[in-house]
Amino acid sequence: MERIVKVYGSSVFQYSITAGLPELRQYIANRYNRRFGLHLTTDNILITTGSQQALDLIAKVLLDARDGVIVEKPTYLAAIQAFSLQQPVFYPVELSEDGLNTEQLEKALDHNVKFMYTIPDFQNPTGLTYSAQNRKRIYEILKDREIVLIEDDPYGELRFDGEHLPYIGAGRLPYSILLGTFSKTVTPGMRTGFIISENTELLKHISIAKEASDLHTNIFSQYLIWDYLTHHDLDAHIAKIKALYQKQAQAMMDAMDAYFPEGVQYTRPHGGMFLWVTLPEGISAMSLFPKALEKKVAFVPGDPFYIDMQNVNTMRLNYTNADCETIREGIRRLGEILKEI
Repeated sequence: MERIVKVYGSSVFQYSITAGLPELRQYIANRYNRRFGLHLTTDNILITTGSQQALDLIAKVLLDARDGVIVEKPTYLAAIQAFSLQQPVFYPVELSEDGLNTEQLEKALDHNVKFMYTIPDFQNPTGLTYSAQNRKRIYEILKDREIVLIEDDPYGELRFDGEHLPYIGAGRLPYSILLGTFSKTVTPGMRTGFIISENTELLKHISIAKEASDLHTNIFSQYLIWDYLTHHDLDAHIAKIKALYQKQAQAMMDAMDAYFPEGVQYTRPHGGMFLWVTLPEGISAMSLFPKALEKKVAFVPGDPFYIDMQNVNTMRLNYTNADCETIREGIRRLGEILKEI
């Protein structure tokens, strides 16, 4: 903080441009060009107040009431919240270990769909990742359609097992939007995310909506993150995060192997922050929540991750915010509850 005030002076306290700090946008463009073979400039980057604002702005720009939106089933609950304000019609598509159900996707596209929202890497809430074959098939389905594909990628850098997979549409589809954030790699409290699109016309309309919403993202935070990125090795920092998360994820899966009863299934993520538990049919995760709280264990019931489903038999667990000993004890207590049902 002292350095950016000394170097940049009053600029860090004044109004700025809606698109965001040019140096930070150039850093993002360079990083994605290098890592993913894209061809971005600063004109392809819009800084947002976290990825959450990006979802809100995209919905405002693209949706009228009763327009169709394709989402995963289940999907990120805050995306449902952001899109719902525009009163769209949701078309959920089942998610499996391999990725989206492409037969359901093709049927959903028969409707008046404006955009499709996906989280292909370490999906929130399930922790699942689309396979290379599934991504290719989705691309083939979308390539000749005038539909916006949103690939939300807050967790992609957090892969701790296996190889990185290419994006579905970024750099390939004409109506492609890629969302990123520094919340999972630098710090969440700065609320600094970004929209990437090679469709500068589409990005221009989103920028106009942002200008009306908040003028620009906190410029002090943008300078802080930019200064951090220029004085520290981000890749080395991410490597430390990944090593820690891999250890914690393994601790959680090992504990579930040991303490969960038969009939309880769970995903085995290769990165990210979450895994997804599926209980036997007829058991509501929501009904278990107060029992878990009595034992000082919290989880997120699956209900809010679906469009129109209640008392579902799924739950989301996060392994990134507790040490391995605490994780094992929490899973042991949760296992005791599950054995009683």
